[in-house]
Amino acid sequence: MIMIDCDFPGGNIIAERIDGDDVFLRQDLRDTDRDWFYWYFRVRGAAGRTVRFHFTGSNVIGTRGPGMSEDGGVTWRWLGNDAVDGQSFVYAFANDADDVRFSFGMPYVQADLDRFLASYVDSDYLVAETLCETRKGRDVEMLYVGRLDGGADLRVLIAARHHCCEMMQSYVLEGIMAAILGEGDLGRWFQGRVECLVIPFVDKDGVEDGDQGKNRKPRDHNRDYVGESVHIETAVIRERVPDWSAGKLKVAIDLHCPWIRSNRNETIYLVGSESDAPWQEQIRFSHILEAERTGSLPFFAADNLPFGVEWNTAENYAAGKSFGRWAGELPGVQLATAIEFPYANVGDLDTSPELARVFGRDLAAALKVYLETIV
Repeated sequence: MIMIDCDFPGGNIIAERIDGDDVFLRQDLRDTDRDWFYWYFRVRGAAGRTVRFHFTGSNVIGTRGPGMSEDGGVTWRWLGNDAVDGQSFVYAFANDADDVRFSFGMPYVQADLDRFLASYVDSDYLVAETLCETRKGRDVEMLYVGRLDGGADLRVLIAARHHCCEMMQSYVLEGIMAAILGEGDLGRWFQGRVECLVIPFVDKDGVEDGDQGKNRKPRDHNRDYVGESVHIETAVIRERVPDWSAGKLKVAIDLHCPWIRSNRNETIYLVGSESDAPWQEQIRFSHILEAERTGSLPFFAADNLPFGVEWNTAENYAAGKSFGRWAGELPGVQLATAIEFPYANVGDLDTSPELARVFGRDLAAALKVYLETIV
């Protein structure tokens, strides 16, 4: 008998019915105030069968078909568009298939971060602390990376998963941290000059519970930097970061993933500030990043999204202030930006955890060049 469930970290699905080899399901929106597209489920009991999965609501299958994993969510690959027909996809299960997982993207949860951090358990350039405890009792990590003896003359703040469903950014973050912790020239430069504060899961409960996170009611984490914060995590960030920055904080980066498909959503881009001076710094950094890029995924400064264009308008921030806007107001900060990294493809090229990590390394290289120009 085919069994569909999401009873594991990051899981999200509502299985409506199973009719022979046809499964009808939809994403669980939970407390999101509009349609969104994150889903992640497990199939058991389908060995040797060819099963078609039908999404009954909106079209939530991405540009490269579902992500799929045959090892419990440790590694992922794209199923591909040949398996997709409108809002359905088909999969032929191997005769020995026991646990096959499908998702909108390539999920990244606590277990993935733990595997990454285990590689650096003896590093002198990484210290893991707890930012706070979530309402559900989970620890929110706060990672110090780089020069940690108090002698760093530069500080960088990096946040991820304000919108918990946006998982591909986490692989980019791994690439940034691996570069800073590495033994090459780039790592040694950071280890001698820069203290980075990294918050890998701002919405930890959302990541582990498999929420959408985007447009969460009454407001999501990335609109919670004004007035009295709704979320514990953002409240503590607002309380602790200004003291830590100590006038040395120069750059704040917020990692995101964009909409599901089409046009700019299939490019890597920076979200432009409404003020001219910060926007000019974003442009300058973008040109550095374009020049420093070594990976195969393209990045062009011309793809950045200026304020007032498409969704990047004052109306979009009516619900509250974003992390980037808040961080840009901290003393000494010269570059505060959100960076959007697509889920499934950049132009004609498929994304993957490996290529996302390479882009993260390029981001670190661009940060080095940028920081050298402002000191």
